[in-house]
Amino acid sequence: MSDRVNSSNDITASLPEDWKTLLQGEFLRDYFIALQEFLALEMRNHQVFPPKEKIFTAFELTPYVKVKVLLLGQDPYHDDGQAHGLCFSVMPGVKPPPSLRNMFKELNSDLGIPCSDNGCLEYWAKQGVLLLNTVLTVRTHEAASHQGRGWEHFTDAVIRAVNNSAEPVVFVLWGGHAQKKAVLIDNRRHMVISGAHPSPLSAYRGFFGSRPFSKINQSLIQFGYSPIDWMIPGSQPKLPLF
Repeated sequence: MSDRVNSSNDITASLPEDWKTLLQGEFLRDYFIALQEFLALEMRNHQVFPPKEKIFTAFELTPYVKVKVLLLGQDPYHDDGQAHGLCFSVMPGVKPPPSLRNMFKELNSDLGIPCSDNGCLEYWAKQGVLLLNTVLTVRTHEAASHQGRGWEHFTDAVIRAVNNSAEPVVFVLWGGHAQKKAVLIDNRRHMVISGAHPSPLSAYRGFFGSRPFSKINQSLIQFGYSPIDWMIPGSQPKLPLF
């Protein structure tokens, strides 16, 4: 690490070794050094979500060689106790936010799986779904406050690394922000599933009825993989639907 960054500011300590090896070329780039300096200042002066030790949860739960699906989000949740390093997911016991509730509604419509009261998606991640946000931190109660600080360069490198995988992957790009990342993906080798975002602002403009979960599983079967079990263990069905 460059002497421009104090070792105590090194956020990569919690990044698993497989991902660290793949992405090590990013760590000495000017944007990443500036990002670490920015985060060190933010963490001294503000509360930042997710907690430092959970920033790379997606990478811990989904090793590089196990990635079958990359589902791309945007920002972590910025309210207390929600974000834990997986896009769209919240900590156990936290009420699922609107976008996630809409995902559960579509999952119910698509595959008949009852809507869950448990918004923690770790079970999906452990099956090979890399739940990646394009920005990995946020200041408490200030949406998008860490956009444009360098995370986008880092997560683009993650997308390129997954694109370079020897095995095919299903990329899921919901909404215009995520769909801009399609230029990083070789759709001759991989499957790209694009559609409207599950946000309440856009869910009724094409997300509902798009059947993304069955499309993901159909693609995985075509690739010779086992499908994802989307039912979250231990969850209580939430009926009627939210």
